[in-house]
Amino acid sequence: MLYSVVLVAVFLCGLYLAVTFLFPRRKRSTTIPGPNPATKECGNKEDIAKAGSLHEYLIDLHKQYGDITAFWLGQEFVVSICSPELFKQHSAVFDRPVSLFKLFEPLIGEKSIQYANKEDGKNRRKQYNTVFNQNYLHHYYARIQEESDDLVKQWSGLPKEEHVPVARYMVAFALKLGLVNLFDSHAFTDEEILEIRHNYDIAWSELERQLVDIPEKGSPRIKAFEDAKRKLYALVDKVLSNRKQLRKDTDDALLIDVLLDSTDDKELIANDALSFVIGGFHTTGNMLTWAVYFLAEHQDVQDKVYREISQVLGNNDVEPETSKDLVYLYQVIDETLRCSVLAPWAARYQDFDSELGGHKIPKNTPVIHALGVSLQNEKYFPQPHRFDPDRFSPENSKSRPSYAFQPFGFAGKRICPGYKFAYVEAIIGLVTILRKFKVKMVEGQTVTQTFGLVTHPTEEIWITLQER
Repeated sequence: MLYSVVLVAVFLCGLYLAVTFLFPRRKRSTTIPGPNPATKECGNKEDIAKAGSLHEYLIDLHKQYGDITAFWLGQEFVVSICSPELFKQHSAVFDRPVSLFKLFEPLIGEKSIQYANKEDGKNRRKQYNTVFNQNYLHHYYARIQEESDDLVKQWSGLPKEEHVPVARYMVAFALKLGLVNLFDSHAFTDEEILEIRHNYDIAWSELERQLVDIPEKGSPRIKAFEDAKRKLYALVDKVLSNRKQLRKDTDDALLIDVLLDSTDDKELIANDALSFVIGGFHTTGNMLTWAVYFLAEHQDVQDKVYREISQVLGNNDVEPETSKDLVYLYQVIDETLRCSVLAPWAARYQDFDSELGGHKIPKNTPVIHALGVSLQNEKYFPQPHRFDPDRFSPENSKSRPSYAFQPFGFAGKRICPGYKFAYVEAIIGLVTILRKFKVKMVEGQTVTQTFGLVTHPTEEIWITLQER
């Protein structure tokens, strides 16, 4: 759920626009291997564009220069690492380089936790984690099951052999789950949830478009963006205000309660509320999209999951005590995260000179964690483009360094705070779908990936449903 927030491949241009365009140095003054800036003005921006995305550029860069390399984003010198050993060395670093994430600020606000570093960021993370830790997850099961049942009911009402758009349904499903579980089941009407999705699409599309086409002040585009943003914050403010007035004395605290109790800064509360909504539904929505896709593509895997569900649960719903016994389904989700490269990279920095992999890292240098490169490393994942959940069997996992598989990041306790919540959403959602339907791909599709901060299908994925 902070699950870190989300873009298409064109986001790479935003990294360029987010830094000040001073001339980069022509010659490298570091022992870290990597290319010189291609141009004075753009650094290696054109090289990234040619590769297709930052993730794809990092694959090429690490293949050429090794586990640690460096390049230029405008004037900014950036280091990238991709090995479990280097990840471990950097695992205690907490602060996030604001320049690489500045693109989001017009929407989520400058006070968002995305930009909170030092003690402020750590304290806020500690407060918010109370509703995401392992001991608290049982509070969410019933509401997730209710929404999962509602999704299956919708699908049951579709005409036989209807072509079902997976991403559209899964992203909407994830948005509903996030709003219901973190902001109260009665916080938003169905119409308001649709309005949130509609206005989010308008605002986010404009941010993406501005990467290559800056509109004039006061233009219709700017007015549409500001209007969508205003409506989003109005809905968030309404929920915050109502919850503060009507909150009951109960131990069943929600994220909204933690936000309201943590500070009197209304702008900060609204910024963080919207940040969690956006980060959560895009991460979980795309994770579920890819999971359904891989299950539809691999009928043998789908059949094995269905058998496990029948053996472990019988006719019962998923409960905290039984979810851990769905071992193979967890393997499917982990392999989905790996094959989809759901979160291709993260980034951290230190405000003092440091050392990493035997090289000096100048203070304030962004260090990218090339998570996606590691997830495709043949040394740890033979035939990396093959979907094989058995990679994550307990036996096969023993021989692999723990930092080789970090799909949600890791550094400085800044791992995606809602990653355990996302697993629960995926487990209950997939169990409910697969109990009712066998999912199959519509023939003739070519499914490709668009790599941003969260990887999504370039075009919609279509399936058919066969009732069991």
